[in-house]
Amino acid sequence: MSGQTGIAFIGTGFVADYYMTTLANHPQLRLTGVWDIDRARLRQFSDYWKVHAYSSAEEALADPAVAIVVNLTPPESHHAVNRAALLAGKHVYCEKPLAMTVDEARELVGLAAEKGLILAGAPANALSDARAHCADILASGVIGTPRLAYAEMEDGPVFHDKWQEWRSRSGAKWPAVHEFEIGCTLEHAGYAASWLVSLFGPVANVAAFSALTFPDKGPGTETLTLGPDFSVGCLTFRSGLVARLTSGLAAPRDRSLTITGDKGTIVVRDLWDNRSPIHVELAGARRPLFHRLIERLEWQFQRKFPFRLTAGKPVAYASAAAKNILPAYPSQIDFVRGIAAQADAIRSGSTPFFSGETALHLTDIVLALNAGKRDHTPVGL
Repeated sequence: MSGQTGIAFIGTGFVADYYMTTLANHPQLRLTGVWDIDRARLRQFSDYWKVHAYSSAEEALADPAVAIVVNLTPPESHHAVNRAALLAGKHVYCEKPLAMTVDEARELVGLAAEKGLILAGAPANALSDARAHCADILASGVIGTPRLAYAEMEDGPVFHDKWQEWRSRSGAKWPAVHEFEIGCTLEHAGYAASWLVSLFGPVANVAAFSALTFPDKGPGTETLTLGPDFSVGCLTFRSGLVARLTSGLAAPRDRSLTITGDKGTIVVRDLWDNRSPIHVELAGARRPLFHRLIERLEWQFQRKFPFRLTAGKPVAYASAAAKNILPAYPSQIDFVRGIAAQADAIRSGSTPFFSGETALHLTDIVLALNAGKRDHTPVGL
């Protein structure tokens, strides 16, 4: 296809298969090749997906067909890979976070600006159909001025499951031990923070607490130093809204967002679902028992009925886009949508929302939540 934007993956671990699954949704992108420091994993990935494997990271960065380097390496490598790609003159799309410290992230954002490049960051779930629909509901004024939000990023007590057996489509092991070491907040808080910042603007203050509540996550973790498996933060937005953001790997799974305004409440069922059902309830409205029972069943069994509830009346849910290919539950996110938005912005000479100072702002928020900072003013924006 003429006019495609060339992209290259650095890192072919577990998450890379999610990107490959959703790449077909965006024909304006062309994957030129992939690279991974683990040669066996690189071969497994490239053989499964029938994609070119670079002989080295240097070869990938020197490829003139590559406009955007997609950094899918472990978080500890993000700064080094991002920096090398920017110095090679490539735009960068990085899995969360941009770096492991705010100073490193700020350095990268400055380097990208200096070179006239776009440094964008995951996650892409805040570019979802559900988020667009939620923004439309807020803009309609049906719930009045939003005052309070509860964002949940509880992924459930996965350490009780058979995580040693989990594999991606192409055969990568789920990096459980590494995820337990780095902590659920760095891995997951961005999924909620990106929604909140895109809907309500910059955060003025973070007041957070984090803890390791289950130090033994199973065989192979007994002697490790594990990261927090629980964090809670209160975010005060410059717009006046206040939000609570909870992340965890212990409590029952809940990835919902509740927004309460003067006139009613919006509930987004699952921030990891590109087409999550959204329920709107006006203050003082009493939904019929039938509708309440349907909603409860939908929530419990992860069913997707095509309606939202507004003042107890079913209203058609109109998705903004045709159905795309998505990974299987629970990660029903169009992972490549962020790269596509970046490529479109490069073509038009604009700036994608989740890049530059916004990406830095989100990185600082997540790092503050993970560290349990009690009184923190995020940088950026």
